[in-house]
Amino acid sequence: MAGNIKIFSGNSNRELAKKIANYLGIALGDSSVLKFSDGEIWVKFNENIRGEDVFIVQSTNAPAENLLELLIMLDAAKRASPWRITAVIPYFGYARQDRKDQPRVSITAKLIANLIDKAGADRVLTMDLHSAQIQGFFDIPLDHLYASIKFTDYFINMHIDNLCIVSPDIGGVRMSRFYAKKLNASLAILDKRRPAPNKSEVTYIIGDIANKNIIMFDDIVDTAGTLTNAANTLKKNGAQKIIAACTHPVLSGNSMEKIENSPISELTVSDTIPLNTKSKKIKVLSVANVFGEAIKRIHEGKSISSLFL
Repeated sequence: MAGNIKIFSGNSNRELAKKIANYLGIALGDSSVLKFSDGEIWVKFNENIRGEDVFIVQSTNAPAENLLELLIMLDAAKRASPWRITAVIPYFGYARQDRKDQPRVSITAKLIANLIDKAGADRVLTMDLHSAQIQGFFDIPLDHLYASIKFTDYFINMHIDNLCIVSPDIGGVRMSRFYAKKLNASLAILDKRRPAPNKSEVTYIIGDIANKNIIMFDDIVDTAGTLTNAANTLKKNGAQKIIAACTHPVLSGNSMEKIENSPISELTVSDTIPLNTKSKKIKVLSVANVFGEAIKRIHEGKSISSLFL
């Protein structure tokens, strides 16, 4: 029988873990995740977890030590005999490597799924996977959460007139159509080409964006090249206010410089990845209550899908 909920955190996103614990009305579990002088990672749970329902919160964004921390924490927990271990991965890194799209490359997302399983996780809780098919890479139960519940409430309360939702690529049409319906907006699609990794070019705009206020939704913003190129193209073709939104603000390299110099008026993001930069253009929405409610329902054996109905 399940014991008490215990929430532990690695170093990748401790603030989000604290907010999740606060939502559940419990203290964040006591654990140590340290490094030896040579960089080797050492983990210890400083409290008894035998028979407890353990949730380990750790995003697997860069650096790679975040992933290694998660695996070592899972192994340490497994050896302490809890009732169940759930890997709570707000941002599942390596998700873009989900298929063999050219010769002699790794399907890294599948490799990471295997590692998490073998390390000791009994189930996985994550949010807005880059590809829904990644759920099938796991041989253990996976619960997939959506940040849309936060974004739709936020944008509905903004009362934006003459609104058009723009999909940044063909792959994002389903998500953009969902937001267009929720926000009572029109829909447009950008057709883009990728001449090289992390580079994109907009070739066509499908739909009417002239004199419209725009919101572009995406799951990840990494180098911000796609996002800012799209914003520049939309502005040149008559768009008015341009807002961008993403679940996972990876924001690598000079991405913030690109965003600051773009016609994007606001970038709305969630806190699945902690931000290392500050900008007046960035608005952060916390998804702690979404994860907290999902954890509560997993513990109680209740439906999670009903959260999004």
